[in-house]
Amino acid sequence: MSEDELYDVIILGGGPAGLTAGIYAMRAALKTVLIEKGLPGGQVAITKDVENYPGFIEIGGFELCEKFLQHAKHYNLEIVDKEAVKTAPGIDFHSVHLVDGTVLRSQVVILAAGGTAHKLNIPGEEANFGKGVSYCATCDGFFFRGQTVAVIGGGDTALEDALYLAKITRKVYLIHRRDAFRGSRILQQRVFAEPLIEIVYNTVATEIQSNDKGVCGLSLKDTITGAERSIDTDGVFIFVGFRPNNQIVPAGIKMNTSGYVITDEKCETTIPGIFAVGDLRQKYANQIVLAAADGCTAALAAAHYIETHQGS
Repeated sequence: MSEDELYDVIILGGGPAGLTAGIYAMRAALKTVLIEKGLPGGQVAITKDVENYPGFIEIGGFELCEKFLQHAKHYNLEIVDKEAVKTAPGIDFHSVHLVDGTVLRSQVVILAAGGTAHKLNIPGEEANFGKGVSYCATCDGFFFRGQTVAVIGGGDTALEDALYLAKITRKVYLIHRRDAFRGSRILQQRVFAEPLIEIVYNTVATEIQSNDKGVCGLSLKDTITGAERSIDTDGVFIFVGFRPNNQIVPAGIKMNTSGYVITDEKCETTIPGIFAVGDLRQKYANQIVLAAADGCTAALAAAHYIETHQGS
């Protein structure tokens, strides 16, 4: 990698979306580099078990990411362990600025920076991630079938996932720091009508308790009286917000009010030649298989874009 090189494709982010884009870009014989400042695999790499990725009844998150990575390396994808700090759109080429001052140019940039779930930052949360602490009910709810879980949050996602978990678990505690939910009225009505959901208002979690098997309880504090208590729970699902990592998205690209990039069906943004994939892109659901599909779509569209651009 040097500033003198001109790439066909620069991929920013090494999660499932970015690595899949790399695989398809290399198969299309595009000169491609993937920039990833951290551990390839993204959020999936620190997930204990994955049971909803086609072809694997059960596989560890890190193991699945290793398979993505080895597949990409099989095609000799260039992977650079550095941080990208700026994407600068151009007419013929786009530029990507790295933290060390290096500037790379390419015809296509695929933004695959993912997103980050907001955390409570309480004792036991980080240590038990993947061991009973989750930020995605549709990803991990299956592991708690017939058990007791706690959902923390008051927005649409918290209410939707509490309802989802009520279908497969024995009991759901729905814990909210205020005296009313922020979620939509229809979701609230459904929650109120669900007998397996116990609502706990005006309460915050102060500690996630665990034993050698993982999460076993949750310490709570009443925000009005200050009273403290503990509940037994096998899992804690935290939904206090999710932030797309859009700091690298250049001005001029359309985003929704939550900061997700709006694209067309090819994953192309409002700036030609710049694509957004994975958890950074506005779409119906965030799942590993959908992130991989985004990466495939963007790489195929990138190949077509480059072919058309060169022929003009």
